[in-house]
Amino acid sequence: MPFAQLVLGSPGAGKSTYCDGMHQFMNAIGRECSVVNLDPANDKTNYPCALDIRELITLEEIMNDDQLGPNGGVLYAFEELENNMEWLEKGLKELGDSYILFDCPGQVELYTHHNSLRNIFFKLQKLDYRFVAVHLSDSFCLTQPSLYLSNLILTLRAMLQMDLPHINVLTKIDKVASYDPLPFNLDFYTEVQDLSYLLSDMEEESSIMRSEKFRRLNEAIANLVESFALVRFEVLAVENKKSMMHILRVIDRAGGYVFGGAEGANDTIWQVAMRNEGSMLEVGDIQERWIDAKDAYDAAEQKEDEEQQKMMQGGDTGATTPDLIPDDDDDEFDGMPPPTGDSGIKVVRKKT
Repeated sequence: MPFAQLVLGSPGAGKSTYCDGMHQFMNAIGRECSVVNLDPANDKTNYPCALDIRELITLEEIMNDDQLGPNGGVLYAFEELENNMEWLEKGLKELGDSYILFDCPGQVELYTHHNSLRNIFFKLQKLDYRFVAVHLSDSFCLTQPSLYLSNLILTLRAMLQMDLPHINVLTKIDKVASYDPLPFNLDFYTEVQDLSYLLSDMEEESSIMRSEKFRRLNEAIANLVESFALVRFEVLAVENKKSMMHILRVIDRAGGYVFGGAEGANDTIWQVAMRNEGSMLEVGDIQERWIDAKDAYDAAEQKEDEEQQKMMQGGDTGATTPDLIPDDDDDEFDGMPPPTGDSGIKVVRKKT
């Protein structure tokens, strides 16, 4: 029963960066992971690509042969992939039970109203793949009410279209402190609270929003999102280990990996830590860490990281930490080398 993430999002949301960081993080905690590139226009990936759609078809070929533009070419590529499922199934079979990250293109048509992407993963579900759709949004959308409301509509449409366990993520949260101050705390945006409070700010954003027509439109959109009561967000700084650990725990619970993964007896320390609910981040912690006291946290973590590096260099542990995303948060496991092979630590779960 292979588990997988379907990584979606608009252009610039950080999909490929997320796949690269998550691939490194999973390898560090001892979880075998493979990345599949489903973007026919992406000819240069930062991560090691286990399977590439460009081996089947490329965007350049489609545009030259069929005289299509880039957006139409990507849609055509997924229709071609849907008609050649045996190629995808064969490639995935070679990956065995490896945890898979599917890096998707940024064309939102693929997961808002075009059916090929949805059909492809529904077919894979019948082969016992367990998917979680991870929808990424640039946290810059928080800076303008109109951007935030538009992102809510896009996110809601993706959730309804894909019909999969779904996690919405605001990426680049470490950049928010450098923007203009937000009118509300992060929990207002992540929990999608009473959107009526945004309407007055939208009228100040643009004079055209002050007309009765746009006021009623904005009210209708806000009521639509609230009536479904489906959308909420996690936040992520991909270079922060604790933030990545939190996101992976949330995804594991949504997709069932926490109940049916390959981990069990003989778990390593890192795998035990991944199931430790005590280190799940709260909204208040995130508000303080990334906005209210970001500089103080950064300075303290940098100092702690330097001390840990000195301790590691001074002791002969026989192991080294791989070149991974920086250790930049207060985490009791920071500075520990990831396990290789059997750690010798056995954890036996008690039956309840």
